[in-house]
Amino acid sequence: MAASSLSSPLSHPLRSRLSLHHLSKKRVSSLFFCSAAKMNGHIYRVPGLDEEEIASVAGKPAKRNGRGVAILWFRNHLRVLDNEALYRTWSSSDTLLPVYCLNPRLFLTTHFFAFPKTGALRGAFLMECLADLRKNLMRRGLNLLIRNGKPEDILPSLAKDFEAHTVLAHKETCSEELQVERLVDQALKGVGNGTKLELIWGSTMYHKDDLPFDVLDLPDIYTQFLKSVEANCRIRSSTRIPISLGPTPSVDDWGEVPTLSQLGTEPQEVTRGMRFVGGESAGVVYKESRNGMLGPDYSTKFSPWLAFGCISPRFIYEEVQRYESERVANNSTYWVLFELIWRDYFRFLSIKCGNSLFHLGKWSQDKKLFESWRDGKTGYPIIDANMKELSTTGFMSNRGRQIVCSFLVRDMGLDWRMGAEWFETCLLDYDPCSNYGNWTYGAGVGNDPREDRYFSIPKQAQSYDPEGEYIVHWPGRLMYMDTVVPLKHGHGGGNAQTSKSGGGFRGNHSGRRSRNNGP
Repeated sequence: MAASSLSSPLSHPLRSRLSLHHLSKKRVSSLFFCSAAKMNGHIYRVPGLDEEEIASVAGKPAKRNGRGVAILWFRNHLRVLDNEALYRTWSSSDTLLPVYCLNPRLFLTTHFFAFPKTGALRGAFLMECLADLRKNLMRRGLNLLIRNGKPEDILPSLAKDFEAHTVLAHKETCSEELQVERLVDQALKGVGNGTKLELIWGSTMYHKDDLPFDVLDLPDIYTQFLKSVEANCRIRSSTRIPISLGPTPSVDDWGEVPTLSQLGTEPQEVTRGMRFVGGESAGVVYKESRNGMLGPDYSTKFSPWLAFGCISPRFIYEEVQRYESERVANNSTYWVLFELIWRDYFRFLSIKCGNSLFHLGKWSQDKKLFESWRDGKTGYPIIDANMKELSTTGFMSNRGRQIVCSFLVRDMGLDWRMGAEWFETCLLDYDPCSNYGNWTYGAGVGNDPREDRYFSIPKQAQSYDPEGEYIVHWPGRLMYMDTVVPLKHGHGGGNAQTSKSGGGFRGNHSGRRSRNNGP
């Protein structure tokens, strides 16, 4: 990899492209290049798409027949491209007001163990997403109104002030988000001017309405779901967004993107590993390997941008199809789509299962033992290195997540919800469906319970870090440190997982405290 000594992880991205193995002279989207700059010896930054690349996938001018003012409520879909809610808001109005509500609930604590709901790294990523979204909206004749407060307070007030006929947003599936939807709907009805809340499905590659079964009849086994949708479903084309989307109503103060300090969160600098930059314009990485552990090319790393809706799964699907038609279909392009389907599955599963995924079981909640796992001080180098990477960068490889989950649950015997909530705090790519779905799956307490999802720590270290490079890169274990617990299968015996597709964290991203989950 080319290296460059740069002054800041936020400036001067290295623009040289590292291509896939199958090279040709035909131009390929930068979606499929691994682009990174090495800074200060150990920092990598993922640079962004340029304006020309973003504009190249904008839609042709469309006819606008709407009247009046409509409000677009941005939630977890912080993008312009393939944003059906944005298109519907534009087409149903002659004046469009984009709004983002900085909900203070995001910065409270988790449900069971009172960890911060949004850690500093994900908070900073969100602020970058908002700044980039505003920039991209302004290129199209709009702006982004940023207000600090609860959506059920802000949106009805705006609807009244601007006499908006509709508030449009993307639909969510888990209890906390559903509760906010209900509160907003009730508050809009209380305004008395007839403003309606319209919620649009837009978070999955396969549309919910196109499934070959009712979502409440979702198969409990993923492979059954996979075979059914691949045989019976088509993936809808992405929504093409007009280049010009204005005008907006007259607003005196559009608001500023706040600093983390203003939100009561202490900022955290990334001092090692990958430095991810939030926003639709940020680059996403594609490379042949998905199970490795070290370097900016060890996984696709789509997941942080998918979690915030900076990029849509349908857009990725179309880029994969285009790549395969121009170059070649290979094992890597298959795995990209495979993980996106897992992500869909957990999203649909959150509707079906709701709170039933949160079975406590017979688990220990030993605080000292958990802190050794959280802080990367278990005495097992492969565990400690992964936990150090998570706390430093907000990211961990797919394989790493499988290993640390198995260790927490199987070897330490701790409550899986402790791990899930700590991941909620730390992960840049946190979303409730994938995070909690993956943890219940790994712990064997979800819709597909099995007791044999054990990952042998020595075997995993030998297979995925045979030279010890990853452990050296993320030092944490002192040579004289005792191990906190003995391993269940210390030498790779028992039912240790070795399959590339068996168990573990899918899509790098079901249900949460999800009462009355709905479609």
